[in-house]
Amino acid sequence: MEDSKNQDPNAQPNNPLHGVRLIDMIEYLVNKYGWERLGDRITIRCFTHDPSINSSLKFLRKTEWARKKVEDLYFRTVEREKG
Repeated sequence: MEDSKNQDPNAQPNNPLHGVRLIDMIEYLVNKYGWERLGDRITIRCFTHDPSINSSLKFLRKTEWARKKVEDLYFRTVEREKG
């Protein structure tokens, strides 16, 4: 049995989003879909009314349910592109 003291506390082998920053996810999704289509896929005000990276980051950092929707769409989109 491996001693837990020797394990990397930051290792998250089962988390496919580990190491991916929120800003990178937003930029990727905006480049892929554009603000309008992104707002159609995830109907949140920061994507549908005067959208910007900064306003989206501010909202998503404090709104867990919305951040989860962005993470899920990002993950599905990246997986689909891998084929």
